[in-house]
Amino acid sequence: MNAPANAAAPNARKRVLFVDHAAALGGGELSLLLLLEHLDRALWEPHLACAGGPLADRAAALGVPVHVTPLPRLRCSWRAPLDLVHGARSLARTVRRVGADILVPFSVRAVIYAAPAALLTGAPFVWYRNDLWLGELPPRYPWAERLCKMPYCALAAHVIANSRMTAQQQPCGRKMTVIHNGIPVGRFDPEADGLAFRRERRMPDDALVLGIVGRLNPIKGQDRFLRVLARVLETAPDAWGLVVGGAIFGEDRYAEGLRELAEELGIAQRVTFTGQLADPAQALAAMDLFVQTGDPEALGLVNLEAMAMGKAVVGFEHGSLPEIVVNGETGRLVPSGDETELAAAVAELLRDPARRAQWGRAGRARAEIHFDVTRVAREVSGVLQRVL
Repeated sequence: MNAPANAAAPNARKRVLFVDHAAALGGGELSLLLLLEHLDRALWEPHLACAGGPLADRAAALGVPVHVTPLPRLRCSWRAPLDLVHGARSLARTVRRVGADILVPFSVRAVIYAAPAALLTGAPFVWYRNDLWLGELPPRYPWAERLCKMPYCALAAHVIANSRMTAQQQPCGRKMTVIHNGIPVGRFDPEADGLAFRRERRMPDDALVLGIVGRLNPIKGQDRFLRVLARVLETAPDAWGLVVGGAIFGEDRYAEGLRELAEELGIAQRVTFTGQLADPAQALAAMDLFVQTGDPEALGLVNLEAMAMGKAVVGFEHGSLPEIVVNGETGRLVPSGDETELAAAVAELLRDPARRAQWGRAGRARAEIHFDVTRVAREVSGVLQRVL
């Protein structure tokens, strides 16, 4: 009898097919690329099924075989049933062609396609919960959200959640492991001088710069950041705002509205918009303080990057941020949504350079211990090995 296509010697590398629906590079996709880069190639032969675009290009540059597999949006689409069947069958063909030993869907939409593809091929899948259900289903139908969550936890061989906050959205008992996302901490230099970055963008050398990093989108809270900046300027006139990020998913109206809001608040001359940057490290180096004003997130890589750059973090005490920032040791967390309290915390830290430096050093140490990507790759590898 002929051996199956994906049969291999016990010590041979296993083929793992990662699945992501996105083409652009959001935080989840950057986390995926870091995992692809650092996964032990002596144990694994990683492949990627995705929609093409920058994600596919970056993965290919890492030497990862890419299989272009469109996974259309299903929410509010009359084509959803047809797209789901077509996409799942297409993904199943990719599984067979690759000879994948295991699938790892990396987003909510990816798992909706990957679960039936796994059933069609008999390959197990590990659901990597790297994002939240928010926005995937209309909020007025909570019963539909619960119905959609249930089968994926049951069908998955295991579930990896990138934070405890993500895990709480869908408890899976012993089938779930929390593995915080990570970054290559060694690539970030907390001693880097951000003066050149400031001068290139006509920011004062001696300004006290508070910054935010992320794609321009309401959930990232850049509008809140501008309102906080306006409050801070009332007591700290030498403060300066730095907004790093672009409308990478087409949120151009929101981006234009941010500039209009800065004009309305009378702070347009005290804030710099950089647009999308390939690497935020130099922008972080130019900051005196990192401010997080977004909605609750599964886990924001920018917070880890700010800590790796030795910056104290100030933000709302919600989402996964309390898992990242130790209040009073690496930053300051205030009640969720309280912009007045957040502005007061920012202003207080701007007046206290010694505490900013102390918390920045503690944040860097915490990033080295808990949030380095080599740890993430090692722990993910362990889960996949146990499943197989």
